[in-house]
Formats: sequence, C-alpha cells, structure tokens
Amino acid sequence: MTRNLSVFIIDDDEDDREMFCEVVSEINNANTCIEASNGYEALQLLHNHGKLPDFIFLDLNMPRMNGRQFLINIKQSEAFTSIPVIVYSTSKIDVDKEETRQLGAEYFITKPNSMQVLRKELEFVFALKYKNSVVDNVSK
Repeated sequence: MTRNLSVFIIDDDEDDREMFCEVVSEINNANTCIEASNGYEALQLLHNHGKLPDFIFLDLNMPRMNGRQFLINIKQSEAFTSIPVIVYSTSKIDVDKEETRQLGAEYFITKPNSMQVLRKELEFVFALKYKNSVVDNVSK
C-alpha cells in the first residue's frame, strides 16, 4: 500500500482496538489509526476532527451508542456519507450482515482470531477503495 490512510476504529474492546491499529500500522507505518470506544464518542470525534478518515471500522455491540445506531446516524449526515463504513464484529449471523448493509455499511468483517487474517482482510478492503469497486458484504 503506497497511500497513507487515516482509519477510524470504533470498538469498546481496548485489546481489539490495539490489535487492529497495530495491523493498520504494519500495512503502512505512515497510516494513522483513530480510536473511539462507542458510537457517541466516535460522533463527537468526527464532528471535532478536521480531516475525515478514509475508512470507519465499526463494532456492533457497544455501550452508550451501538454500531447500528452510529451507522444510522452517520449515514443521515451529508458530511459523513462518503466515508466507507466497514462492520468489524464478532457476529457471524447473516441477518446482521444484511441489516448493516441495508443501513449503509459497505463491508462486513467477522473479527478474526489472528493478526495475519486481519491483515489480509484490511489489505483487501483498502485495495477496493482504489479500484473504485463496490463491495458486496453479503458474500462474506
């Protein structure tokens, strides 16, 4: 990956955020990783941060404002609708995949249990943005 990316991870699990950001940095050490522990905190950061992230990775089950609520909120705001949102959840349920796609998510990653698998998933998602491809999150 040659382009420096700004990636926003929204997840209430600190260990998951740490592993995610470590992999983002391994892909390109110039990538930046912004973190939030719930949807409410993430909205505050988006509104107060000058530069929009290239991607948002979103957990579904979080306190205060869950992933679905955040997704609905962000897709209703013209300022943020162009940011690709990728669900990043432990869920493997097809209903969750379909529901989040209908709410505006572009892709769905079930949290892998290895950094190598996560790296492959992230490289795939990052590459799609630059091929101007539409991602079919139901195929996962």
